[in-house]
Amino acid sequence: MKPILCKAGQQLREQFDDAYPNRSRKSDGWLGDARHALRPSDHNPDAQGICRAIDITRNLSGVSDQDIMPDVADQIRLTAKRGDKRISYIIFDGKIASSKKGWAFRPYTGINAHRHHLHVSFTKAGDTDGSFFNIPLLGGK
Repeated sequence: MKPILCKAGQQLREQFDDAYPNRSRKSDGWLGDARHALRPSDHNPDAQGICRAIDITRNLSGVSDQDIMPDVADQIRLTAKRGDKRISYIIFDGKIASSKKGWAFRPYTGINAHRHHLHVSFTKAGDTDGSFFNIPLLGGK
């Protein structure tokens, strides 16, 4: 079975591409590599072949001194906090946010601090729901 990215992941990635067409894609990805396969990861396909995670490279502007990813990460966090059930958790710059702690950022102690990219994991609700994310820095209002 060929792996596929969940519909929510496809939509969010498209919104990043549309909003920042000149962004770096150096750390982008969704399908886990051999290292991911050795542990549980939303980058690994499930039994139906669905992957539920994307990584988006931190440099969105194409200019190294204009770092807006912290603001985008915060807007994604707030979108989830307001009730978007497709987002499971996000990891960025040594912090994680999920419903577990009311979508507040807290220290992340995993093996990758995600300083070069934003990680977004999705719930099974995102498998078939590819509707637009209302995130201001990604084209929302």
